Amino acid sequence: MLESFVIVGTQVLILFILIALGYGLGKGKIFNQDGVRCINDLVIYVVNPCLIISAFQRKFEIELLHNFLLALVGALLAHVICLILALLVFRRQPDGKRKVLRFATIFSNCGFMGVPLLNALLGADGVFYGAAYLVVFNLLIWSYGQYIMAKGSEGFSTKKIILNPGVIAVVVGLILFFTSTVIPSVIYTPIEYMAALNTPVPMLIIGYTISKFKLKDLAGGLDEVKVYLIRLVIGPLILLGILYGMGLRGSVLIAVIVSASAPTAALTTMFSIKFGCDEELSARIVSTSTLLSIISMTVIVGLARYIS
Repeated sequence: MLESFVIVGTQVLILFILIALGYGLGKGKIFNQDGVRCINDLVIYVVNPCLIISAFQRKFEIELLHNFLLALVGALLAHVICLILALLVFRRQPDGKRKVLRFATIFSNCGFMGVPLLNALLGADGVFYGAAYLVVFNLLIWSYGQYIMAKGSEGFSTKKIILNPGVIAVVVGLILFFTSTVIPSVIYTPIEYMAALNTPVPMLIIGYTISKFKLKDLAGGLDEVKVYLIRLVIGPLILLGILYGMGLRGSVLIAVIVSASAPTAALTTMFSIKFGCDEELSARIVSTSTLLSIISMTVIVGLARYIS
């Protein structure tokens, strides 16, 4: 339990240092709105797909496939649980606010925070099983997630749901894994370089967005508290109970729980910027949930490690 606290706490502190840097860049007017929108698109359309492809550069093995499929099932359950809770809890809020609240409740920071944490806890296998979570995450965030945020806006279309970087990267990654295809170094190295931007750049964007409003407003209201409870506590604990009851143990169980108990996805802010939703609300939820995750992830991931 103490080891989990140190690892999780250190990772969250690193993220908040990056957020603070983005905040300073915003206050110092080194970042501006147009520049941040361009960087935002870079992460969505280039960095995130590179991370997915990089995670699938593994030699095909039956045992890995079996565990990967178990992780997929766990990831799907995680999203379904939070989706149902989000639909039940957030029904009467104004449209722009309701979109952000539902999106923030359903999708976790499994890539930007989950992957580095999995690497620290479980090494390469943890990252690979975390990639299974990323498969479900990306398929849903680029389909249902985009539907939530973009519905009624000029940026929404069925074609964009199907043909988008996240879904395409998942398909390419799976093909590479099943065929044990090794990407030539001259191509793979740039992919790794871009994937490495997956954690710092989104945090800078969040920090910039926070710099546009007063820090005292981070507390938020009752609706945001509901997001934190579902995203950080209720959803992960329900999932842990179900998976444990199904007999899932070991690295796969820990990998799924780490990904599912991560704070609200940084893409919440990026999608809010892209589709003109409540940017301030999204940045506040992402930042506050990340801070609260110091405690919640320590307890829940520690519990998962103990019982597995």
